[in-house]
Amino acid sequence: MSTDPKENLLIEDFIKKNKYSKLTDLVKVSDGNHMSISEKFIDNGVPYYRGQDIHSFFIEGANPNCIDTDTFNLPVMKRSHLKKGDVLLSIVGTIGKLGLVTTDNKATCSCKLAILRPSKIIAEFLSVFLASKYGQNQIQKFKRGAVQMGLILEDFDQLLIPYFDDTFQSQIETLVKNAHSKLEQSRSSYTQAETLLLETLGLADFSPSIEKVNIKSFKDSFAATGRLDAEYYQPKFDQLEAKLTETHTLHLLSDFLTINQRGTQPDYAEEEGLPVINSKHVREGEVILSDNRLAKIPDKESPLLIKKGDVLINGTGVGTIGRAAPYLHDQQAIPDNHVTVLRTDKLNPIYLAVYLNSIAGKYQVDKYFKGSSGQIELYPTDIDKFYVPFVNESIQTQIAALVQESFTLKAESEHLLDAAKRAVEIAIETDEQAAMAYLESQT
Repeated sequence: MSTDPKENLLIEDFIKKNKYSKLTDLVKVSDGNHMSISEKFIDNGVPYYRGQDIHSFFIEGANPNCIDTDTFNLPVMKRSHLKKGDVLLSIVGTIGKLGLVTTDNKATCSCKLAILRPSKIIAEFLSVFLASKYGQNQIQKFKRGAVQMGLILEDFDQLLIPYFDDTFQSQIETLVKNAHSKLEQSRSSYTQAETLLLETLGLADFSPSIEKVNIKSFKDSFAATGRLDAEYYQPKFDQLEAKLTETHTLHLLSDFLTINQRGTQPDYAEEEGLPVINSKHVREGEVILSDNRLAKIPDKESPLLIKKGDVLINGTGVGTIGRAAPYLHDQQAIPDNHVTVLRTDKLNPIYLAVYLNSIAGKYQVDKYFKGSSGQIELYPTDIDKFYVPFVNESIQTQIAALVQESFTLKAESEHLLDAAKRAVEIAIETDEQAAMAYLESQT
């Protein structure tokens, strides 16, 4: 239950002052797949969304595991097939996060997500309401459990949805669709940056060997590198380096860096401090600055702080290790002990981040990380050994401009969603006319 009964009552009173319906009168409620399926995961196939994939208002922005078509088409899976307009709501763990399904592409999800399928309400309006404080308060009020918190499907009939006329709901729908359009443009700009990089490096059609075995002399292996693990000597690493040297001179990354340092365990604070960046905030090409915990600035000379223009790279964890992003926010931040800060005054940092996320960067992450069984590490001393081609500065600038454009479009998308959410709250607290006036001032 919520820890603030007074707020719960206030929220309920606001909703009940006008017409409202139970959620279950407006949508069909179900959940995702209950079958054990982790052994079926593949790199490319039908998206299989889980609770940890709900980090974007539009679910297609996630990077989920996938399953093959045969598994997707199993009779037991059909109940969890997703449709355009479905709203996915996290009901276990991090409860209340949601993602709107915007395409009819094949996709499914786990039982850690509730599937809300609208029948008598506009999907975009429903998703915005559930993301608002009036939706989130109700969701949090009915969660149950001690160690493992959860929201059970039987409680969904207690969630109340206010009624608004079609004009207002349609306005919210339009805002959400415009936000989605800007997000698609943002992704297109970033893809253009990646394509330009690969074409410049001659890697657009690079197809490395899949062989795992490479013959090396002692002189050219352990004596030179100190590494005995066979994975370090895979042929594809040599082939990539040879391909790059056909058109560019390669330099050690350490030659370009003024800082290559991993963060430390933060001194967390409740109310005041700088936001902490951990591995979940460092996505591929983007640093998320929301839902961050705060921490005090370390009490030492020249503490490591993240500044605009730094490049962040994850140093631990299967699935996250090596993921890099330029830090484009004005707000300074603190890296935790899983994030390495790279600072350069000789390369465009945005170009560097795109390069680290390319096949060239990923191969070097695969080559240098150490450990196994989930306990893997990429240390700053190994990042120093990465090679980087120095491309023409005008190309670096073009790549950076496309990424900056992507960042701006995404920010505009988020602004539209925030405006839609606030408009719904104003309509509940005051009336639809006040909400429409607010939207005119914001869009």
